[in-house]
Amino acid sequence: MATESLADALARTRALLLDPETLVRAVASGRRKGLPVPRVGSREVRRVELRYVDLKAGRHLQLTSFDETQAHTANFATGEEAGGAVDALLGQPFGNWHVDTTTRTHQLRVTKRPEAVVHTTERAEPVAAERGHNREKPRLLAESDPVLAALGIADAHGRIKPTRQAKYRQVEEFLRLLDSSITDALDKGHLRRPTEDEPLRIVDLGCGNAYLTFAAQRYLTHVRGLPVRVTGVDVKQQSADHNAGVAATLGIEADFVVGAIDAAVLPEPPDVVLALHACDTATDDALARAVEWDASLVLAAPCCHHDIASQLRTAATPAPYALLTRHGILRERFADTLTDALRATILRLVGYRVDVVEFVGSEHTPRNTLLRATRTGSRGSEDASRREYDDLVATWAVTPRLAELVGIRGD
Repeated sequence: MATESLADALARTRALLLDPETLVRAVASGRRKGLPVPRVGSREVRRVELRYVDLKAGRHLQLTSFDETQAHTANFATGEEAGGAVDALLGQPFGNWHVDTTTRTHQLRVTKRPEAVVHTTERAEPVAAERGHNREKPRLLAESDPVLAALGIADAHGRIKPTRQAKYRQVEEFLRLLDSSITDALDKGHLRRPTEDEPLRIVDLGCGNAYLTFAAQRYLTHVRGLPVRVTGVDVKQQSADHNAGVAATLGIEADFVVGAIDAAVLPEPPDVVLALHACDTATDDALARAVEWDASLVLAAPCCHHDIASQLRTAATPAPYALLTRHGILRERFADTLTDALRATILRLVGYRVDVVEFVGSEHTPRNTLLRATRTGSRGSEDASRREYDDLVATWAVTPRLAELVGIRGD
């Protein structure tokens, strides 16, 4: 990682963006402090993605810009047309650029001065760029990847088993979220940059058969080229033994710890905490451990919300909200929303920036909410958030388990 003049760094980035043979994908995101929101044409945008596609008219640079509600796509012929589009983007006050090529990953973050902090890593193995135009989302892990066969998702011929298609989609969507979340946290300085001596420490709490543990390790090391060390935690010794065998088969160095989420002992605190479909208050246990460890990044997909739901059944519904809890199915769905809204607020109160996003399409699973929390240490709106939190729990007469675990007491 090195600091250099912004003009020089942007010139290097321009060369990478305008190479139609080696560019895989590039993302511009964020904005520089004190400057307007970046724009594409007349629209304010929060992120722009670039890649090359092969059309009937030849290879074009495809630019997809994202505003608050939708994506907009435009294609530019290679050469002068693409150069003009790239120059217009580089002239916008984006705070971060992430460029993936067939052989390396190039990251640029603009400082206050402004200068550029640049970090370039070589890929462990070259990757091919997908140039298709009308296509499904490119797979982060190819169906033929050996880790999928070892996990029983693919067969011996490298084809996803018909009965495991949903699991494959789930793994893929989780990897997309993990990938973008790690990129954002690295670009903004909220996650330390790993080295071979100090790899990124990732723990999967309640890992079960470790689908995410192995998929994350494989993708981050072999595709992203990031040094990582993964640990799976599960209460069952059988799971640990099975997962250790899979790791040995794949030649992966990974750790598997037997123990409950709230009591598992790790040799070192993790940088990234994963918890997929931890049931009811097990999600609270996972979030509380992440807070205890000062984890930089947390991705948790909750499952079941019995605790708050049971509290709502025994408490009087405040006026004028009786219609929300009169019917059992509506009360259960409201409990889901209330639980995760309170979890997100509690995490903000202890120094995290939190997004609540869709994990995987609801056609695949109704449990499709994911909490993504990045530790910033900032509590600038703590007083206002605390008042809103206190008002909400008092109105509904509930006591969130996560609040008890992290030491937030009701007024």
